[in-house]
Amino acid sequence: MKTKTLKKNKVNVVTLGCSKNLFDSEVLMAQLKANKFDVEHESMSDDAEIVIINTCGFIDNAKQESIDTILRYAQAKQEGAVDKVYVTGCLSERYKDDLEAEIPEVDAFFGTRDLPRLLKTLKADYKHELVGERLLTTPSHYAYFKIAEGCDRPCSFCAIPLMRGKHVSTPMEDLVNSAKSLAAQGVKELMLIAQDLTYYGLDIYKKRNLAELIEKLAEVEGIEWIRLHYAFPAGFPMDVLDVMNNNPKVVNYLDMPLQHGSSKILKSMRRGIDREKTEALVNEIRAKVPGIAIRTTLIAGYPGETEADFQEMYDFVERMRFERLGIFTYSHEENTHAYLLEDDVDEKTKKDRADQIMELQSGISFELNQQKIGKVYRVLFDRIEGDYFIGRSEFDSPEVDNEVLVKKSEGFVRIGDFATVEITSADHYDLYGKLI
Repeated sequence: MKTKTLKKNKVNVVTLGCSKNLFDSEVLMAQLKANKFDVEHESMSDDAEIVIINTCGFIDNAKQESIDTILRYAQAKQEGAVDKVYVTGCLSERYKDDLEAEIPEVDAFFGTRDLPRLLKTLKADYKHELVGERLLTTPSHYAYFKIAEGCDRPCSFCAIPLMRGKHVSTPMEDLVNSAKSLAAQGVKELMLIAQDLTYYGLDIYKKRNLAELIEKLAEVEGIEWIRLHYAFPAGFPMDVLDVMNNNPKVVNYLDMPLQHGSSKILKSMRRGIDREKTEALVNEIRAKVPGIAIRTTLIAGYPGETEADFQEMYDFVERMRFERLGIFTYSHEENTHAYLLEDDVDEKTKKDRADQIMELQSGISFELNQQKIGKVYRVLFDRIEGDYFIGRSEFDSPEVDNEVLVKKSEGFVRIGDFATVEITSADHYDLYGKLI
């Protein structure tokens, strides 16, 4: 028996996982809206007739969060709080048969490339004229900008190729048109994302074409910042750094997951690069783009990681002094190459090692932030929280990096606008400043 009145044709889209998933949800929502659905993202009102859950299947924690969310809405359906529950995304792509057997309350499961089929199930038309159109879930002044889907890399620990398929670049003209559309909506910052940015163009242009793409995007009027996420170190296209140096719209920021600091572990991970070459690459990037902020991601507790291997990674982080760093504990993923190895580092040791790296990074971050006191930066303001306007410098991406806080009592700035800020104090992960 229904316990509440549900709004017909109202869809609540729930997104789990990474920015690439968020991008996919925004595309789905634009299609639904064009088909006259009332669509919301992660609605608080809980009055939607239909719920679509866009899942993540990357590592254990993400999979568990996705399963818990599906179970929550399956229960809500049983109680009459929603009418239909659909599941899409990475977890659904990878474990569709298991999920169908375990959670029969879900009306249908779809994979990562099943958007037309999902729309058809909802009696909606896939509108080809909307290719590149999205309903933004981020603040209106920035957007994640996916330039390719899938991955051809053979990394031993990674299940993404199982869920996302082979690398497919989006044609340059389509991306430029999308950027123009976003700029017309008021977007000022594009955060380029893909499983691997550096592979862009190899499939359709037969060469690495990221630099040319960035140059074309920078020509779009209204776009003021272009930020690069998820670059692969092996075979990194150095011409990208020339564009970064020569074009003020391309911020001095690079997100390049390196995964480890031990040559032995990197070889087992099938990363195509050792620690020495990684260090040389990072040093060359810094020499070519002075002042660049490099964000990286590491994995603790990979199979066979000894105390000596961990120490090598620790020393690597200490030497390289990355501006931004995150670390995961290793997740043993079936059907990956590393699944053939024994998952021989216990969970406590994995966590302890990750914690040690983050404690080290916290100290590095604090020291680097202290050096910014007295300096002046261009800051893009994202939101108001309590007594502060909160923004970011070019060296920071939303939600994962440092923020710049300016007291409301000391001046006014509009959200979505740039302002010049002098840094007056700093802690481990935040900068405090005054408007100039």
